[in-house]
Amino acid sequence: MNPIRLSLAICLTTIFNTAWPQDVKNNLEEAFIKVESKVIEWRHDLHQNPELSNREFKTAAKVAALLRSLNFDEVQTGVAHTGVVGTLVGKNPGPVVALRADMDGLPVMEQTGSPFASKARGEYNGQDVPVMHACGHDTHVAMLMGAAEVLANNRDQLSGTVKFIFQPAEEGPPAGEDGGAAMMIVEGVLDGPNPPEAILGLHAWPNDIGTLTYRSGGFMASADNLQINVIGRQTHGSSPWLGVDPIYVAAQIATAIQGIPSRHLDITNSPAVITIGSIHGGVRGNIIPDEVEMMGTIRTFDVGVREKLHTMLRNTVHAIAEANGATATVTMEGYAPVTGNNPELLKKMMPTLNWAAGAENVVEGNLITGAEDFSFFQERIPGLFLMLGVIDPSIPRSDRPSNHSPMFIADDRALMTGVRTLVGFALDYPTVHGK
Repeated sequence: MNPIRLSLAICLTTIFNTAWPQDVKNNLEEAFIKVESKVIEWRHDLHQNPELSNREFKTAAKVAALLRSLNFDEVQTGVAHTGVVGTLVGKNPGPVVALRADMDGLPVMEQTGSPFASKARGEYNGQDVPVMHACGHDTHVAMLMGAAEVLANNRDQLSGTVKFIFQPAEEGPPAGEDGGAAMMIVEGVLDGPNPPEAILGLHAWPNDIGTLTYRSGGFMASADNLQINVIGRQTHGSSPWLGVDPIYVAAQIATAIQGIPSRHLDITNSPAVITIGSIHGGVRGNIIPDEVEMMGTIRTFDVGVREKLHTMLRNTVHAIAEANGATATVTMEGYAPVTGNNPELLKKMMPTLNWAAGAENVVEGNLITGAEDFSFFQERIPGLFLMLGVIDPSIPRSDRPSNHSPMFIADDRALMTGVRTLVGFALDYPTVHGK
């Protein structure tokens, strides 16, 4: 036979004997149905037993036990304190991708009235506090556990390797501790002889059940923690001219800096927010104290705007303090860069998202001033970060509790859309990237 014809025959035989990703995913419908009740059960248990950042011991043990029972090729525990990383190698060669879920709860008293509501308590910065999954991380973990079971039981359909990253402390580690995505990266979760080349994360959001909301490029804001200490000179409240009143100075600073975005930045180009959420100073109404501590947050979507805002904020604070005979220190500490969706990766994976949720349920969203430390993974490799709708559409949007509310609760009917999205990403990525 002609060598060219022989090569063509071999190539065609390979093509027709290999299932296309769409066929593979369609063949998994029974697996999705089978795992759904487990995903719901896991979610209820996780919601009822939340744990705070860097203290996700029981959650991590539950995850690790499942991965080991599924005969994962490797299960690492204790990553960034309590993180779990599972490695699943498919039957066929291909690239490495990563799927991520965050595990921690919040110091919030649950008020949902759910039959599986949390009554848990924990210690946060030395205080005994209630604990709740008020941001949907219980659903994130349960969905990734479901994806792990589906893919492990069908690894003969999987090309390449999947890293399952169960991350602690997305909400931020306790004072004086490291943690979160940044610490997992330092400890090598994206390294090794075959590092992941793309990553997907999902977040429960108060949109309609089963919708996937995306935005190409920047989606969620970068966040900086802000602390301002104003130092005056203590005196009697009846004679403020004998001292320097840091409370009076702090009030001027709070008003001035929160006006920087609206009066000094072009918000039509890129939005920005400065918020002062905490002011502490003094112990009595008739004593002007020596010092006031102010704490807040800064949200931006552009590196240049962020730098300009930081400079203006420092200059404003110091100028107001100096004009009043006080001094001030300004500390700005980055929590997370901008989180978004790699435009090329988003375009290539759009058919997968349409398959997972239905094309009519995949919608473009607006900018979100909330922040996510998933962005640290995206600084290293291309990634997608999508909002999964978890609220009954019959509930008016004005009545839907936001994330971090004591009333926030996800609807179980949204979970399998998340599982399908995670599984679909792992199966389709090798094909859409020609690997």
